Amino acid sequence: MKFSKKATLGLLFSLTLIVAGCGQKSASDANTASTGTSVPVETETEKLNVQVSFYPMYEFTKNVAGDLADVHTLVPAGMEPHDWEPTPQDIASIEKADVLVYNGAGMESWIDQVTGSLSNASLIQVEASKDINLLEGGEHDHHHEDSEATEHDHDHEHANEATTEEHDHDHGAEAEAGHDHDHGGLDPHVWLSPALAVKEVRNIEAGLAQAAPEHAEQFKQNADAYVAQLESLDQDFKAAVTDSKRKDFITQHAAFGYLAKEYGLQQVPIAGLSPEQEPSAAQMASVIDFAKEHQVKIIFFETLVSSKVSETIASEVGAKTAVLNPIEGLTEEEIAAGMDYIGVMRQNLEALKLALNE
Repeated sequence: MKFSKKATLGLLFSLTLIVAGCGQKSASDANTASTGTSVPVETETEKLNVQVSFYPMYEFTKNVAGDLADVHTLVPAGMEPHDWEPTPQDIASIEKADVLVYNGAGMESWIDQVTGSLSNASLIQVEASKDINLLEGGEHDHHHEDSEATEHDHDHEHANEATTEEHDHDHGAEAEAGHDHDHGGLDPHVWLSPALAVKEVRNIEAGLAQAAPEHAEQFKQNADAYVAQLESLDQDFKAAVTDSKRKDFITQHAAFGYLAKEYGLQQVPIAGLSPEQEPSAAQMASVIDFAKEHQVKIIFFETLVSSKVSETIASEVGAKTAVLNPIEGLTEEEIAAGMDYIGVMRQNLEALKLALNE
């Protein structure tokens, strides 16, 4: 008998609640079992148990939490998060957590179904993209029939407010569409704009302070220090694109809409928001025509997914390929090299500078 993904997840949730209920034991229970008496737990030594959905959320949360929390990433290193579904063990981990941090905007298609199944009423849920004006999928993609990149009047202090339509999060709608990985029609790749990453960090700071108000000042100090790094990165992006020869770049999937909008650039995606989406023959032909007409010298591909489509277009137009990383997860090699969000974004900056000035 064939079960739907939704039905299978429902069964996993039920099993997980049984496992979590049997397996949980509080610190006071453990003390009683070992000594025969109840010993007060030293609260100052306890750390928050924080579960985060995928890599950028880990990086932002870890920098805010410092040594006041144990932060665990649900999506394993090297796995494309669009394809990931939680296991019973993952759901059990969320059930026992103090805080769950996720990006939102439809990135985590499983979020509503999982959190709706939990019995942990004290779990603090942090949607990092909350109150950020979201782009519709494809809203800022280049229309290939328009041969010249649109001129943008950008106030970089309010780049996400000027021309972006505001969206109220309807999580029911996201859940309805989520398992098709279409993000509910919204672009979830907020973290790729350093300016918007600052907003996500502040939302995470607020969530951790809610979970552990006694450490709110330390969370703020940690967040302030990390935000300073993000703001420096933001300034470097602004400086790099100011006098660039071109304002458009071709990338494998439409992950860079927020980054392009923030810095007055235009992404020309080969495929849509989801990296596993295969472009049609018409889309391929359109990008090839654009690349030839505009003498594009670099076609970007990304880590974690096949580069075959980008290589095909590059071969067709006599261009090179290079990595523009959407930072949806680090590879084992990147982890071994000690890379992090700031480091990868600086690699992206160098790659863009080269492509925009070829």
